Amino acid sequence: MTTTPLLTPAAAADRTGVSLDTLRYYEREGLIGPIQRSLGGRREYTEDDVFWIGLITCFREAGLGIADLRSFVAILRADHSAQDRVTFLRERRAALEQRAAALARAMEVLDDKIAYYS
Repeated sequence: MTTTPLLTPAAAADRTGVSLDTLRYYEREGLIGPIQRSLGGRREYTEDDVFWIGLITCFREAGLGIADLRSFVAILRADHSAQDRVTFLRERRAALEQRAAALARAMEVLDDKIAYYS
């Protein structure tokens, strides 16, 4: 039987593209984990942890706040229905669509100004 090697905090940070401070922050906020510890007390990250860090990071980059992420994690960890999860995600997606449209409008204005001044 083969086991997946556990990652050190530095290796997990490198794999996920976040800092060590961010990893600890996500854990403190309850967004990931609990992270297992070695006999010496050092954090050891699994592939599942890396997946969750990536998911949280993606959501953060999409503009979801920590409160939204806490809510999402709570929905996942509690006995909520799949519909509750879908509703949460659809609401956040709709908000992202509105932001994307606003950004597209702003980029059009910038493009017009660039063309005007060029």
